[in-house]
Amino acid sequence: MANEYLFVYGTLKSTFNHPQFEQIKRYTQFISVARYQGKLFNVDGCYPGVVPSTNPSDSVYGEVYLLSDANRLLTILDEYEECSSHYPHPTEYIRSSQIIHFNENMTVKAWIYLYNHKTDGLLRINSGIF
Repeated sequence: MANEYLFVYGTLKSTFNHPQFEQIKRYTQFISVARYQGKLFNVDGCYPGVVPSTNPSDSVYGEVYLLSDANRLLTILDEYEECSSHYPHPTEYIRSSQIIHFNENMTVKAWIYLYNHKTDGLLRINSGIF
């Protein structure tokens, strides 16, 4: 079976000290800091949302983890991000497999939670760091 990875940004990074990070620690192994080619927005003034970008200079910074129990952790995170089958569609986030960059020459496909609504009116975080 191929390795599965998770890219986290914002409140789920290890440095944020969010209670949900305990689940990430439990079912993963930290690999590296990394970036995703996307745009970062502040949603409702309290949490981040990422949308993909075609502009290579748009970057969102986060962390990549190797999943040791992908099914268990992704089920937990799907509930936390309210994008499991228990929630009405369209959900605020969707889980998607995307290319994540460690540096210019090294990439990996990893699960990421993408913001699934319009970003009109949301404050863009140009630094890519929440």
